[in-house]
Amino acid sequence: MSDKAYNVLFLCTGNSARSIMAEAILNRDGKGRFKAYSAGSTPSGSVRPEVLALLGKMNYKTEDARSKSWDEFATPDAPEMDFVFTVCDNAAKESCPVWPGQPMSAHWGVPDPVAVEGNETEQQLAFAEAFRMLSNRISIFTSLPLTSLDNLSLQKKLDEIGSAT
Repeated sequence: MSDKAYNVLFLCTGNSARSIMAEAILNRDGKGRFKAYSAGSTPSGSVRPEVLALLGKMNYKTEDARSKSWDEFATPDAPEMDFVFTVCDNAAKESCPVWPGQPMSAHWGVPDPVAVEGNETEQQLAFAEAFRMLSNRISIFTSLPLTSLDNLSLQKKLDEIGSAT
Protein backbone atom coordinates (compact mmCIF):
# COMPACT_ATOMS: atom_id res chain seq x y z
CA MET A 1 0.00 0.00 0.00
CA SER A 2 1.29 3.41 -0.92
CA ASP A 3 1.81 6.09 1.73
CA LYS A 4 0.71 8.71 -0.79
CA ALA A 5 -2.24 10.89 0.21
CA TYR A 6 -4.42 11.38 -2.86
CA ASN A 7 -5.68 14.91 -3.59
CA VAL A 8 -9.37 15.01 -4.53
CA LEU A 9 -11.33 18.02 -5.78
CA PHE A 10 -15.14 18.08 -5.60
CA LEU A 11 -16.78 20.57 -7.97
CA CYS A 12 -20.20 22.15 -7.99
CA THR A 13 -21.43 25.38 -9.48
CA GLY A 14 -21.97 27.40 -6.28
CA ASN A 15 -19.68 25.49 -3.88
CA SER A 16 -22.13 26.09 -1.05
CA ALA A 17 -23.58 22.64 -0.24
CA ARG A 18 -22.83 19.32 -2.00
CA SER A 19 -19.15 19.88 -2.75
CA ILE A 20 -18.60 21.27 0.75
CA MET A 21 -20.22 18.16 2.26
CA ALA A 22 -18.12 15.87 0.06
CA GLU A 23 -14.94 17.67 1.10
CA ALA A 24 -15.76 17.27 4.80
CA ILE A 25 -16.77 13.62 4.45
CA LEU A 26 -13.64 12.57 2.56
CA ASN A 27 -11.29 14.54 4.79
CA ARG A 28 -12.59 12.68 7.85
CA ASP A 29 -13.55 9.30 6.44
CA GLY A 30 -10.50 9.07 4.17
CA LYS A 31 -8.40 8.59 7.32
CA GLY A 32 -5.39 10.50 6.01
CA ARG A 33 -5.24 8.60 2.71
CA PHE A 34 -6.98 11.50 0.97
CA LYS A 35 -6.89 15.29 1.10
CA ALA A 36 -10.18 16.69 -0.16
CA TYR A 37 -10.92 20.13 -1.53
CA SER A 38 -14.03 21.73 -2.99
CA ALA A 39 -14.69 24.58 -5.39
CA GLY A 40 -17.25 26.03 -7.75
CA SER A 41 -17.37 27.52 -11.22
CA THR A 42 -19.40 30.48 -9.91
CA PRO A 43 -19.05 30.26 -6.13
CA SER A 44 -21.86 31.70 -4.05
CA GLY A 45 -19.41 33.20 -1.58
CA SER A 46 -20.88 31.44 1.44
CA VAL A 47 -21.56 27.96 2.76
CA ARG A 48 -25.21 27.13 3.34
CA PRO A 49 -26.12 27.25 7.06
CA GLU A 50 -28.00 23.95 6.65
CA VAL A 51 -24.75 22.30 5.58
CA LEU A 52 -22.80 23.71 8.50
CA ALA A 53 -25.54 22.61 10.93
CA LEU A 54 -25.73 19.08 9.47
CA LEU A 55 -21.97 18.59 9.42
CA GLY A 56 -21.61 20.04 12.90
CA LYS A 57 -24.31 17.76 14.28
CA MET A 58 -22.37 14.79 12.89
CA ASN A 59 -19.03 16.02 14.29
CA TYR A 60 -17.45 16.89 10.96
CA LYS A 61 -14.99 19.78 10.91
CA THR A 62 -16.49 22.94 9.43
CA GLU A 63 -14.14 25.72 10.54
CA ASP A 64 -12.26 25.73 7.21
CA ALA A 65 -15.37 25.40 5.03
CA ARG A 66 -15.63 28.23 2.54
CA SER A 67 -17.09 28.81 -0.90
CA LYS A 68 -14.30 29.31 -3.42
CA SER A 69 -13.62 29.39 -7.15
CA TRP A 70 -12.17 26.47 -9.01
CA ASP A 71 -9.64 28.94 -10.39
CA GLU A 72 -7.73 28.51 -7.10
CA PHE A 73 -6.93 24.95 -8.14
CA ALA A 74 -5.86 25.69 -11.71
CA THR A 75 -2.80 27.76 -10.77
CA PRO A 76 0.78 26.47 -10.91
CA ASP A 77 1.14 26.62 -7.12
CA ALA A 78 -2.11 24.76 -6.41
CA PRO A 79 -2.02 21.19 -5.08
CA GLU A 80 -1.89 18.70 -7.94
CA MET A 81 -5.13 16.73 -8.02
CA ASP A 82 -5.29 12.97 -8.44
CA PHE A 83 -9.09 12.94 -8.79
CA VAL A 84 -11.72 15.52 -9.76
CA PHE A 85 -15.42 14.74 -9.23
CA THR A 86 -18.36 16.90 -10.25
CA VAL A 87 -21.29 16.52 -7.86
CA CYS A 88 -23.84 18.67 -9.69
CA ASP A 89 -25.13 18.35 -13.21
CA ASN A 90 -24.50 22.01 -14.07
CA ALA A 91 -20.79 21.81 -13.23
CA ALA A 92 -20.49 18.60 -15.24
CA LYS A 93 -21.72 20.43 -18.35
CA GLU A 94 -19.29 23.34 -17.99
CA SER A 95 -15.85 23.62 -19.51
CA CYS A 96 -13.51 22.97 -16.61
CA PRO A 97 -10.03 24.41 -16.37
CA VAL A 98 -7.17 22.16 -17.36
CA TRP A 99 -6.03 20.59 -14.11
CA PRO A 100 -2.29 20.15 -13.63
CA GLY A 101 -1.28 16.50 -13.61
CA GLN A 102 -4.28 15.26 -15.62
CA PRO A 103 -6.31 13.82 -12.72
CA MET A 104 -8.86 11.08 -13.20
CA SER A 105 -12.39 12.45 -13.19
CA ALA A 106 -15.99 11.31 -12.95
CA HIS A 107 -19.45 12.76 -12.53
CA TRP A 108 -21.20 11.89 -9.26
CA GLY A 109 -24.35 13.99 -9.68
CA VAL A 110 -26.44 14.51 -6.55
CA PRO A 111 -29.79 16.35 -6.51
CA ASP A 112 -29.43 19.93 -5.31
CA PRO A 113 -30.83 20.27 -1.78
CA VAL A 114 -30.73 24.07 -2.10
CA ALA A 115 -33.35 23.86 -4.86
CA VAL A 116 -35.87 21.99 -2.71
CA GLU A 117 -38.91 24.04 -1.89
CA GLY A 118 -41.09 23.23 1.05
CA ASN A 119 -41.15 23.51 4.78
CA GLU A 120 -38.07 23.40 6.99
CA THR A 121 -38.37 19.65 7.57
CA GLU A 122 -38.53 18.92 3.84
CA GLN A 123 -35.50 21.11 3.24
CA GLN A 124 -33.52 19.44 6.05
CA LEU A 125 -34.41 16.04 4.60
CA ALA A 126 -33.07 17.13 1.20
CA PHE A 127 -29.72 18.10 2.74
CA ALA A 128 -29.61 14.83 4.72
CA GLU A 129 -30.33 12.83 1.55
CA ALA A 130 -27.56 14.61 -0.37
CA PHE A 131 -25.21 13.89 2.52
CA ARG A 132 -26.22 10.21 2.57
CA MET A 133 -25.62 9.81 -1.18
CA LEU A 134 -22.23 11.49 -1.00
CA SER A 135 -21.22 9.50 2.06
CA ASN A 136 -22.14 6.22 0.35
CA ARG A 137 -20.20 7.10 -2.79
CA ILE A 138 -17.17 8.27 -0.84
CA SER A 139 -17.24 5.06 1.20
CA ILE A 140 -17.12 3.02 -2.00
CA PHE A 141 -14.33 5.24 -3.37
CA THR A 142 -12.17 4.96 -0.25
CA SER A 143 -12.48 1.17 -0.30
CA LEU A 144 -11.09 0.86 -3.85
CA PRO A 145 -7.65 -0.75 -4.12
CA LEU A 146 -6.25 2.32 -5.89
CA THR A 147 -2.68 1.05 -6.17
CA SER A 148 -3.65 -2.26 -7.75
CA LEU A 149 -6.14 -1.06 -10.39
CA ASP A 150 -5.01 -0.10 -13.88
CA ASN A 151 -6.29 3.25 -15.16
CA LEU A 152 -9.02 1.76 -17.34
CA SER A 153 -10.41 -0.38 -14.51
CA LEU A 154 -10.19 2.50 -12.07
CA GLN A 155 -12.01 4.86 -14.46
CA LYS A 156 -14.78 2.29 -14.89
CA LYS A 157 -15.18 2.00 -11.12
CA LEU A 158 -15.19 5.78 -10.65
CA ASP A 159 -17.93 6.11 -13.26
CA GLU A 160 -19.95 3.33 -11.62
CA ILE A 161 -19.76 5.08 -8.24
CA GLY A 162 -21.60 8.01 -9.82
CA SER A 163 -24.72 5.87 -10.14
CA ALA A 164 -24.58 4.49 -6.60
CA THR A 165 -27.35 5.74 -4.36
